[in-house]
Amino acid sequence: MKWQGRRGSDNIEDRRRSGGGTMRVGGAGGLGLLAVVVIGYFLGFDVTPLLNGMDQGSGPVVQSSGELSEEDRQMGDFVSVTLADTEEVWTDIFQDQLGRTYHPATLVLYSQVTQSPCGSASGATGPFYCPNDKKVYLDTDFFTTLSRQLGAGGDFAAAYVVAHEIGHHVQDELGILEKVNAIRARSSEAESNALSVRIELQADCFAGIWARHAAEQFGSIEAGDIAEAMNAAEKIGDDTLQRNAGRRPMPDSFTHGTSEQRQSWFATGFRSGDLKSCDTFSARKL
Repeated sequence: MKWQGRRGSDNIEDRRRSGGGTMRVGGAGGLGLLAVVVIGYFLGFDVTPLLNGMDQGSGPVVQSSGELSEEDRQMGDFVSVTLADTEEVWTDIFQDQLGRTYHPATLVLYSQVTQSPCGSASGATGPFYCPNDKKVYLDTDFFTTLSRQLGAGGDFAAAYVVAHEIGHHVQDELGILEKVNAIRARSSEAESNALSVRIELQADCFAGIWARHAAEQFGSIEAGDIAEAMNAAEKIGDDTLQRNAGRRPMPDSFTHGTSEQRQSWFATGFRSGDLKSCDTFSARKL
C-alpha cells in the first residue's frame, strides 16, 4: 500500500504520549472485565455491549505511559493516512450516492488501556467503534497480534481493519446502527447474534467499497493488497477463530460471520463500489 508522504487526518486523538490510558482493575470492572475481553478477543466476540454494562467505578487504576518508539510513530502515521483516505472516500460517496454530508469519525490511538463511553478498552478488546462518542478506539499493538498470532500480516490487512471500523461509523451516520441495536436489545441471544453478524458483514462490505474507491482516487493499492485484506477477513472469521481456539464452531454464537462470509462481503463492496450492494439485512443468504 502506497501511503508514505501522503496527507494524514486531523481527526486523530493520540493518547499514547500523554499516559492517559487508564483502566480500573478489581471488582466488576477488573478481573471480570479482563476475562470478558480476553475471551472476546480470541474468539471474535463483540465485547462492547458487555463493556457498556460493567461498573467502571471501583478498583485501583492502572495507567499506561512511556515514550513512543519509531515503530509506534510510523504506525500512528499509517493509521492517520488511512483514516484521511476514508474521510475523502466517504465524503465523496455520501455526496454522489446519497446527496448528503459525511461527518468523519475521530480515531483514538492508545497504548494498553484507555476509557471510552462504551467502557474500558484494552489491547485485548481489539479495535472497536463506540457510537456514544462516534470514535474508533485502536491500540496499534493489535496489528502485531494480527500478523504474528493470527497470520494476517501486511499493511493493507491493517488498513482493512481501520476501514472496517470506519464502516461502523458509516452505519451510524446512516442511522443503521441505532435501529439494529435497538432491535438487538429486545431480542433473544441467538437473534441478537444473528443481527450482529449482519452488522459486521455490512462493515466488511463498506471496507470493500473504500478499497475500491481508494484504488481509483489515490492509486494507493498495490499488487497483493487485496489478497492481504482477504486473508485478514479469513483469519478473523468466527468459525476460524473458534476452531483455532480449540473449539467446535457454534453458528449460534457467531457475532461477526464466517471467514467465507467476511471475504465474500468485502469482495462484494470492492467489486461494486456502491452502497446499495451492501444491504446485508435484506440478503436471504449471507
